[in-house]
Amino acid sequence: VGVCKQEMLQKKNAVLVDGVILNGPIMDSKAGEKFVEEACKIIMEEVVQKADDVTEKVCEWQAPEKLKQILDLEMRDTGECHQKILQLCRDVIKYSVKTNHPRFFNQLYAGIDYYSLVARFITEALNPSVYTYEVSPVFLLVEEAVIKKMIEFIGWEEGDGIFNPGGSISNMYAMNLARYKFCPEIKEKGLSGLPRLVLFASEECHYSMKKAASFLGIGTENVYFIKTDERGKMIPEELEKQVQRARKEGSAPFLVCATAGTTVLGAFDPLDKIADICEKHGLWLHVDASWGGSALISRKHRRLLHGIHRADSVAWNPHKMLLAGIQCCALLVKDNSGLLKKCYSAEAAYLFQQDKFYDVSYDTGDKSIQCSRRPDAFKFWLMWKALGTTGLEERVNRALALARYLVEEIKKREGFQLLLEPEYANVCFWYIPPSLRKMEDGPEFWQKLHQVAPVIKERMMKKGSMMLGYQPHRGKVNFFRQVVISPQVSREDMDFLLDEIELLAKDL
Repeated sequence: VGVCKQEMLQKKNAVLVDGVILNGPIMDSKAGEKFVEEACKIIMEEVVQKADDVTEKVCEWQAPEKLKQILDLEMRDTGECHQKILQLCRDVIKYSVKTNHPRFFNQLYAGIDYYSLVARFITEALNPSVYTYEVSPVFLLVEEAVIKKMIEFIGWEEGDGIFNPGGSISNMYAMNLARYKFCPEIKEKGLSGLPRLVLFASEECHYSMKKAASFLGIGTENVYFIKTDERGKMIPEELEKQVQRARKEGSAPFLVCATAGTTVLGAFDPLDKIADICEKHGLWLHVDASWGGSALISRKHRRLLHGIHRADSVAWNPHKMLLAGIQCCALLVKDNSGLLKKCYSAEAAYLFQQDKFYDVSYDTGDKSIQCSRRPDAFKFWLMWKALGTTGLEERVNRALALARYLVEEIKKREGFQLLLEPEYANVCFWYIPPSLRKMEDGPEFWQKLHQVAPVIKERMMKKGSMMLGYQPHRGKVNFFRQVVISPQVSREDMDFLLDEIELLAKDL
């Protein structure tokens, strides 16, 4: 290093400041380009080309302490050579869960979309931030176009929106927006002097509603959870009772959050009836359609969200059923008078100058609580351009048809028991091993059955054959929740899932 430094200093016009040579770039571009090329080859071979290979493991399971040793996580004073870094890349891929594997059924996202993936490669390479037109002209226009199209599917004539890092953030945006609409002075004056604000959500709502209430200073005790029926749908009559109760208590109701596609059961709240109550009491209606919103793309299944056009705001995550790639989540708002900007703007003079040489209405960053923001809409846009609406619709229809196939197969097999007939892609069921099938229905039976799913899950993870989620829920002991999303999933994978559960549990 010392010799190189001397050579650089001897060059004409060499500049040394505080011991640092300022001539020329510090990075070796050619070596960097070669590394990127080799790393991309690894990604193609180990991730993309193996995405539909069912002979690959979903997960190469290792315990945390063992994995720490394998990965050599220690950061050191001197950098490692490129070959060592490339090996680390291989190890990261090897020991990560393959969410694009056809037998990954664990979450409400799965699979790989090649157009969305390329869109992510492009945006990662360009490294844009979406707040002003001058630094992100393409991606701001793309986001505008995507939001406009999503608004059409909701059924609004006009509206507004913003892409956010997750449905939880979209729900928080909506809660804060509803509160701002209810009492605009809160933006400047804060919480002091406000009445006790109350909002309503179903017992089956996403946990982000409690988190948002806590984060925004509303308080989790002021989230009134509305009873649901046996299918997990909010009961409108119970909502009416709770709104009246809140008013009698002297509280100020301001928001109802309905859910279109609950996390566990995949239930859709009766939006029309809930909207009637919201209109009657002057309440903001937010629909958390993070999971179920993509059914709007399907002419066959959009009836699940009947009445959504009456909502004031909607959260919708294309990264779930439509495979737009995590993260891709939009908050859509019916109001088109600039409510989002009024609520969230801080008017930073160094960023949102009003005397720019172009139309500053395209500087949409002040609608966001973020400053730096990823161009998430681009993934959805490029995929939509490639597949068309009919291609996206086919994905939804196929996923729900596969779920229906699995339900019918479960009904035929001894030892499998549905919790309920699903209306979406969530298939919830118990597996009852042979040793429990003749046991009387009672506390001991349910206690033993509660232990079955965790053992099967451990065995499938360590074997790497598939990933399937389980949970207890509202008094019901542990059951499996299988979710169909990926277009790479086939009927054979549904059969395999049931066969594998039987195989893994044969000695229980």
